[in-house]
Amino acid sequence: MTDALVWIDCEMTGLDLRSDALIEVAMLITDAELNVISDGIDVVIKPPDEALASMPDVVRQMHTASGLLDELPHGVSLAEAEERLLGVLREYVPEAGKAPLCGNTIATDRAFLARDMPAVDAYLHYRMIDVSSIKELVRRWYPRVYFASPEKKSAHRALADIRESIDELRYYRETIFVPLPGPDSDTARAAAARILGLTPNGGHPNGERLDGGHPGAAGDETAANGEATAGGGPAAGGEPGEGPGPERPLDGADGRPADAVPLDPPASG
Repeated sequence: MTDALVWIDCEMTGLDLRSDALIEVAMLITDAELNVISDGIDVVIKPPDEALASMPDVVRQMHTASGLLDELPHGVSLAEAEERLLGVLREYVPEAGKAPLCGNTIATDRAFLARDMPAVDAYLHYRMIDVSSIKELVRRWYPRVYFASPEKKSAHRALADIRESIDELRYYRETIFVPLPGPDSDTARAAAARILGLTPNGGHPNGERLDGGHPGAAGDETAANGEATAGGGPAAGGEPGEGPGPERPLDGADGRPADAVPLDPPASG
């Protein structure tokens, strides 16, 4: 199908491409509307003994808790795992080089795919859709949306992680993206013209700003001289142009609201 999105998540014995091994790969395919159109495939790969022996303790504990470690002795070879993934890809994405790779912090997964499953890597478009990049922008621009995002279970099993990534992108689409059908062509062209007319301090040559205000106006975070003011904006806890958001109690440890969703813990895959 056209506009398919290929979601892949990998679990590894660590993050070092020189020594760590790929031990699980899962894949789901969605259409452009984020509807899952393929049966999920999840393949456990038997790693080399040396990679298993040198696995860091924190990674070993993680894969033990998830149950993955117990499955590794019964895993398949890298070659067989790659063929299984290619079979699903060819069924749902008949033309190579068209579908982007999607996921969370997907560059790490792609590096291991390029090393161990080059045929899968080559079948995908070189572009990637990284949900974690959107998350980083949401954290800076829409903190309320960020802190209200769906809680992740962080199972550290590849297929479960993919489903969470898809749900996360669905959430961002519903909360921060312009509702369909989006702006008309004239509105979009006008926005492009305004962007091209920006001055270095974020305003237009005539003093107007993208949000309809003027430099130095109350609530603006940038004054005419380019200095920050005490007005609202995302840094003050609100959405752009809506002024400061309501205060939320901070836990004192990392400056985040006490009722905030915990940040994702570091993971190996």
